[in-house]
Amino acid sequence: MGVIHVTDREGQRHTLEAIEGWRVMEIIRDWGLPIEGLCGGACECATCHVFVAEEWIPKLYPATEEEEDQLDTVVTQPNSRLSCQILWTPELDGLEVTLAPTGT
Repeated sequence: MGVIHVTDREGQRHTLEAIEGWRVMEIIRDWGLPIEGLCGGACECATCHVFVAEEWIPKLYPATEEEEDQLDTVVTQPNSRLSCQILWTPELDGLEVTLAPTGT
């Protein structure tokens, strides 16, 4: 196990225990932070939109075309990702993400 650091929409930072193979969206949701993930991780809604800290971007698999299509439906930044598409691995121990504002 390891951790991810999540900054919520109010600016509060949370350190969450992470389990290998879980989607970052699931980790955030299961710790009770307000992330929707309406499609349950099927890459169909963009309600789990997060901003990944710049130093972590190169450590992630690139976004798929399907993920890019969903990100096109919201207001993004260069570090935007769908947290349902990031599987946590030990190499991501300490991952830093910020929840995107709702509706974006």
